[in-house]
Amino acid sequence: MKAVYKNYMLILLMIILAFNYVDRLALGLVLQDIKASFHLSDTQLGLLSGIAFALFYSLMGMPIARWADRGNRRIIISVTTGLWSVAVALCGFATNFVQLMLCRVGVAVGEAGCMPPAHSLIADYFSRAERPRAVAVYMLGSTLSMLIGYFLAGWLNELYGWQTMFRLLGLPGIVLAVLAWLTLREPRRQRATLAATVSDPARKTASPAPQYTMREVFTTLWNNRTFRYLWLNFSVMSFFSHGVVQWQPSYFIRTFGMHTDELGAWLTLIYGVGGTVGTCIGGVLATRYAANNEALQLKATGWLYAGYGVLMVGVFLAPDKYTAITLNTIGTIGASLASGPLFGTIQTVVPERMRAMSITLIYLFANLIGMGLGPLATGALSDFFAQWAGNDSLRYALLTLCPIAWWGSAYLLLAAKTVARDVDAVSAADAAILQGATV
Repeated sequence: MKAVYKNYMLILLMIILAFNYVDRLALGLVLQDIKASFHLSDTQLGLLSGIAFALFYSLMGMPIARWADRGNRRIIISVTTGLWSVAVALCGFATNFVQLMLCRVGVAVGEAGCMPPAHSLIADYFSRAERPRAVAVYMLGSTLSMLIGYFLAGWLNELYGWQTMFRLLGLPGIVLAVLAWLTLREPRRQRATLAATVSDPARKTASPAPQYTMREVFTTLWNNRTFRYLWLNFSVMSFFSHGVVQWQPSYFIRTFGMHTDELGAWLTLIYGVGGTVGTCIGGVLATRYAANNEALQLKATGWLYAGYGVLMVGVFLAPDKYTAITLNTIGTIGASLASGPLFGTIQTVVPERMRAMSITLIYLFANLIGMGLGPLATGALSDFFAQWAGNDSLRYALLTLCPIAWWGSAYLLLAAKTVARDVDAVSAADAAILQGATV
């Protein structure tokens, strides 16, 4: 029964993650339509899709992760899922730029409660060797979101317009929020009771697990060199990926004259199918051939990111849409191989009661730097290059970002040199805490 439940939990969390990402992808797909509706500049579009969302997403992640490391993760996931779903639907009722930006802020507050508690729950149910594959299954939600966000949103936008599209995309999350509330379990109470019973069968309560202060959390994570390198990698790669992916639909529309229904189908193939294949293969390979060998996993992902940067240069220099789509698909499959190993390593290399906070700290900077500034930087560069590049200004803005992928890959190669020592240190510390709880 335990195996059945943990697999059910993993699938449910994956589906919730999928709808967590859908609105962001849908927004990128309809930026051109929003620009026409509200008469906005590319810089304003970058603000809407970037810092307006990322600032609140990042800041709200801190108290939510603190709650997740101490409290009931089932409640956090279900409540925040309901909140962002309602806010996504409200985006469809906005009548001007300010209203839409405020709705995006509401979405950000809700979506901040998705990943940190989910990663923490997964690490509780799956062992170190199982985590790359388990996390890869969970991260399939991000590629599943591309199937929904690009394909469905593309057709809904063509048929009904972008406002109705947002109203409809918000509805499934409300159902998922109710399902999470009714069916997910919080394992901490069960674990504490078991520890108390082993120590003293007459006892029904356990000594409380240690609660770290914020200063202790920051100090511990900062002194962990592997975590520090991964944090820097996520910040750099988030700037690159958000700056590129958020503007890719507009690039294909402007450069190749594609419509959102056709483009939605192609982006579904690239990110939905390609991302799913890469994420699945990456998790399986890491678990089968590099189980408990995070150093090898990090070396491989570092070189994959370097290759991804090269392929993206080819995408934006391609003479036709079919060449660009082919190179983008290959690059997406390669980059997606890294999802399971990277997130699995994060959950292994930090203490158990800091797992949610570790994810939040990584996303705090990754989102402020990446999601907040990446799309904004691309939009600003496009407006700047338009003075001499004309309609090709967005192409040159996107090319400017491509070398950043090589910078991010360097941090993974550095992390590969320190990860074994840091994993051993954390394992010893967690074992000592568990032994103390049972004495």
